Amino acid sequence: VQLVESGGGLVQPGQSLTLSCAASGVTLSNYDMSWYRRTSGKEREWVATIERSGGGRVYADSVKGRFTISRDNDKNMVYLQMRKLKPEDTDVYYCNADRRWPWGQGTLVTVSS
Repeated sequence: VQLVESGGGLVQPGQSLTLSCAASGVTLSNYDMSWYRRTSGKEREWVATIERSGGGRVYADSVKGRFTISRDNDKNMVYLQMRKLKPEDTDVYYCNADRRWPWGQGTLVTVSS
């Protein structure tokens, strides 16, 4: 299984970004998928999860109301739409299924004025 995250970048507070997660070697529609984030030296923090069908979604309190997780099972992709970004959202973001697969390289999101 290989996970590839993309879409990160440098944005100003209040702006938006959409992250993408592509997978190879696995059919994502068989799994609930999650986004995580981690700054250097810390444990990865869970951000959001979407059920395999796309019906159920849960979010960490820190991002609830600002982030939206979605998926396209036909394309084998998972997304994280991030709005109203804050400096404290600065992190490397990763996707995975309950941490079961090797981590991808992640995608860096930097929120700074």
